[in-house]
Amino acid sequence: MKRWALIGLVATLAALGAVSFAVGAPRQSQLVTLKQLAEVNFVSGCRFSHSAPDDPIVAPGKPGGSHDHSFVGNRSTNAWTTTDTLLANGTTCRRAGDTAAYWMPTLLVDGRSVAPLNATVYYRRHTLSEVKPFPLGFRMIAGDAKATSPQARQVTFWSCGALAGIPPSSEVPACPQDRRTSLRLHVRFPECWDGVHLDVADHKSHMAYDRRGRCPSSHPVALPALALIYHYPVFGPGTSLSSGGTYSGHADFFNAWRPDALASLVDGCLNALRHCGPGV
Repeated sequence: MKRWALIGLVATLAALGAVSFAVGAPRQSQLVTLKQLAEVNFVSGCRFSHSAPDDPIVAPGKPGGSHDHSFVGNRSTNAWTTTDTLLANGTTCRRAGDTAAYWMPTLLVDGRSVAPLNATVYYRRHTLSEVKPFPLGFRMIAGDAKATSPQARQVTFWSCGALAGIPPSSEVPACPQDRRTSLRLHVRFPECWDGVHLDVADHKSHMAYDRRGRCPSSHPVALPALALIYHYPVFGPGTSLSSGGTYSGHADFFNAWRPDALASLVDGCLNALRHCGPGV
């Protein structure tokens, strides 16, 4: 009898465990796999707006207080930029709701500045948990403006585009002189937020990169994984960056998306596990 009683007890506990699992089961959005996330994104395509030696994140209120930057997105970005000034001005992006500001160091060819043709801004989902929209006024920087040696390819690299047949590299490649290819600088921002600060003193430590689709406990809030790519009308040789050398790739993001427009794309594309493309 004791043996059958023990078997019955085990069966009862197993049943209770199954019920507990069912009650506490994670939402479907938490059951996605990293493979499913590979093509989940929406894109904001933006034309070049202007260049200036300004940086409203690192040197706010100090015109000429930075190395030269090439700005895309919001047309008004300068040393005096605030969230309100961005919301009050237009954008070079195809998505009218994207009035955010994006910038990178200006490309130099034999010492002369070269404006990017355009920029592709990817908003991806890299986390197994659902993502939140960037808060209005949120700011961050990715990459090291003072780097004198190759940075992690997770953060920044050069390429000639997918059709060139040349792998991405920390070094500036010599791109084929073909209308389908051109020199490109990529910068990938972290996607895990501390959930508190819109910005911090170093403009970086409120953010962290995910680890196999999960955010660290110190930065528990998943945001869109932002990647900025500048496309240049040159093919590589003789190039450098206004921040110094060719290894100092970095980028800045100042969020001023129309909140409803951004929330709709985050929920309808990233959290719905859809590839929404560039839109209009």
